[in-house]
Amino acid sequence: MPKECGIYYYEVTVISKGKEGLIGVGFSGPKVNLNRLPGWEPESWAYHGDDGMSFCNTASGKPYGPKYSTLDVIGCGVNFRTGCAFFTKNGVNIGIAFRDIKAQKLFPSVGLKKPGEHLRVNFGQTPFVFDIDGMVEAEKSLIRREISQVSVTSLQPPLDETALIQELIAQYLAHDGYVETGRAFSSEVREELRSLAIGSRPVSRMLDPEEDLDAVNRQSQSPHFVLVRHRATAKPLSGIRSAILSGDIDKALKYTSAYYPNVLRDNENIYFQLRCRKFIEMIRRCNDLQTLSAASPKTRAPTKREQHTAEADEYNDVFDHQMELDDQLVHPPNSNGNGAAENNGHAAWTDDSADQMDTTLDSPPIHTESADAKYNTLLQQTLQYGQELRLEFNADPRRDVQKALRDTFALIAYTDARESSLAGMLDVKGRVPISEELNGAILVSLGREKEAALERLVRQTEVLVEDLGANGGAGAFIHVGRDFLR
Repeated sequence: MPKECGIYYYEVTVISKGKEGLIGVGFSGPKVNLNRLPGWEPESWAYHGDDGMSFCNTASGKPYGPKYSTLDVIGCGVNFRTGCAFFTKNGVNIGIAFRDIKAQKLFPSVGLKKPGEHLRVNFGQTPFVFDIDGMVEAEKSLIRREISQVSVTSLQPPLDETALIQELIAQYLAHDGYVETGRAFSSEVREELRSLAIGSRPVSRMLDPEEDLDAVNRQSQSPHFVLVRHRATAKPLSGIRSAILSGDIDKALKYTSAYYPNVLRDNENIYFQLRCRKFIEMIRRCNDLQTLSAASPKTRAPTKREQHTAEADEYNDVFDHQMELDDQLVHPPNSNGNGAAENNGHAAWTDDSADQMDTTLDSPPIHTESADAKYNTLLQQTLQYGQELRLEFNADPRRDVQKALRDTFALIAYTDARESSLAGMLDVKGRVPISEELNGAILVSLGREKEAALERLVRQTEVLVEDLGANGGAGAFIHVGRDFLR
């Protein structure tokens, strides 16, 4: 009976009570004597059907509930948070039977004494008669109320809870480069304060972008965008993170090497992941072209627009759980001719869309006379790149590297890798952890925190809640992501 579940519950249906109905339903410790009914021996607790008595570590029972017989459904549950056990009969909670249960390990236990007694036990493989989900939800609601009543005003004086949350959000937006979103959030908070006439309440310094030097440094040094204070003219640009999320690994490697050369050298594992991801993206493109060639009839030569818009965009789901990245760039006063401009000592991106590796197509799918030729060309490029990748890392002694290489190269063995056991490697969601890991490494190289304070707070809270729930405490009923972040 795992304590981490908070409340453990199972049910027993009495198929036949036999002549006397000497049946016990309950739970026991690991060292209990199994030769007698549960409840009669030390480290055992049970509710008996012949007399309706509850037994706790002794043969002397106490009046508890009604007797039960053939076709009755008896449920047994333990609330590890409160240390109490309860029983149900035909979906009705009889009440608490035992308190202060402190045994470290418990096991569901049923006992039969006479021939002809027959039971069927349900551990959740079929729906329970009793509404155990309702009981668990009520317990969750109680704990959430207790959480909501805790004051956090002492954590960051003079900020109250609302102001503290706003500061965490604003710092997260500044840290991760959501510039326009951060400004909109700041404006909305200030407007709310004015409308509520509570201008005297302490306001986070993070809500003033002009005063947030840390955010300005982040913006001026990040590969995602460059922003000069008081300069309004800016244009959107794809940066390192967005390049990875769109599948353009070449562009991500190019920009990272050009502007943060130490990052890839100091983080060999990230470099290796990027190199493998490029091979995966090439396999994805091969599969797409092959599917396009096989599925569509050769009807006509495509227009230039159709050549440019040939396949549905598959990447929207990558961003479903993220805000839009507000990548910005000041128009550079001087170009150095290498796709970047110098601006106050910092390199600024220019639009290198022409450098992107062709890994995406737009809708609708149109088969062309050159689809087969494109596929054969890309397949040869993929094989050549795979050989280069193997030569580069074949002598690497790390087992995880060699396993990753084997799995990556195995994709080439399938006519359509999307139908293979390795299909998960092709999922575009696999780009997200690589982009986040590289982004964190870049931040560390700039002397910045790898995570925003809000991200660190969430991660620490998840660990704390998991620890509190390990022994059936309140944490067993709370899931940070599912209960508070959705």
